[in-house]
Amino acid sequence: MNANPSAIQQKNGLLIAAALIIVALAVSSIQPFDRLTWLMEVMPVLIALPLLACTYRKFPLTNLLYFLIFLHALILIGGGTYTYARVPVGNWVQDYLSLARNPYDKLGHFWQGLVPALVAKEILLRGTYVSGKKMLAFLSVCVAMAISAWYELIEWWAALIMGQGADEFLGTQGDQWDTQSDMWMAFLGATVAMVLLASLHNRQLRQLEEPYGTVKK
Repeated sequence: MNANPSAIQQKNGLLIAAALIIVALAVSSIQPFDRLTWLMEVMPVLIALPLLACTYRKFPLTNLLYFLIFLHALILIGGGTYTYARVPVGNWVQDYLSLARNPYDKLGHFWQGLVPALVAKEILLRGTYVSGKKMLAFLSVCVAMAISAWYELIEWWAALIMGQGADEFLGTQGDQWDTQSDMWMAFLGATVAMVLLASLHNRQLRQLEEPYGTVKK
């Protein structure tokens, strides 16, 4: 049986993406602003990369989701390298828009809502756990918000354990509403995933061979 050309193309693309992420991790680890902060910030990448590799054969994701995960990994690596309050591109945006703080961490939290929402959608839909479009979107956003809430709890626990040493990891930059705005950005990311990316995502879902159920058109 001849191999599926699209599957081969996807696999090659994923290998290149994985190699780029590994290189980015290696470079960022050479001299990060704070070693412990770097490790805490890139930990999701260190967990996700082998997990995605192990699940690729049994549960491959859509190209759209793989691409967004790749971008999310680079965002996390950038935040870990400089700390979110010091990422150069964030400083440039802060100066250009005359903002009170470096907004790079808000980009990270936006992606923290967008990517998990799409992951939840693929699992819920392809596993036939949910079939209704509205309920599927609602539960996907709920999963993303739950992850966002747990991340904020992790930041709180880090602050309790590390004290002032957690300042770089928290990246609040003196904003008393940082937690609430982080979760709001995650909600916006999840909403964008369910609304603006729905058509493209659904089209790619229909193209996948489904061992777990049938994706409704």
